[in-house]
Amino acid sequence: MNAAIRLVLRAMVCGAAVLSLAGLCAAPSSDAGPSRNSEEGLFLSENDAAMTKMMAGMAARPTGDIDRDFVATMIPHHQGAIDMAMAELRHGHNEQLRRIAQEIVVEQQQEIVAMRLAVHDALAAPAPMSH
Repeated sequence: MNAAIRLVLRAMVCGAAVLSLAGLCAAPSSDAGPSRNSEEGLFLSENDAAMTKMMAGMAARPTGDIDRDFVATMIPHHQGAIDMAMAELRHGHNEQLRRIAQEIVVEQQQEIVAMRLAVHDALAAPAPMSH
């Protein structure tokens, strides 16, 4: 495996670890009643769908163009982070994590645009927010 692919994979693993740890930082609630459990179920379902979509997108076959291959794997990674952050915004209660999620959405969208511009890709219309 060449160094560029290893670097991309390492970045993806680190990003997923950070998002996982952010979820662990939320204060536990003692009122885990039925509505809380159903809301958690919705969050977990959305998060799982985002992860599945992200992993499928990152499985792009190498083209031999390192820069385009990097962008082809990083854009789904960043979109996955956006989708997971949106799930936190819809279902999370910890204000600190909600602010972090908002920052993730903005920063990852900006980085997607920057990567597309760097490889001279046409900017696609923004993806609709998943609900």
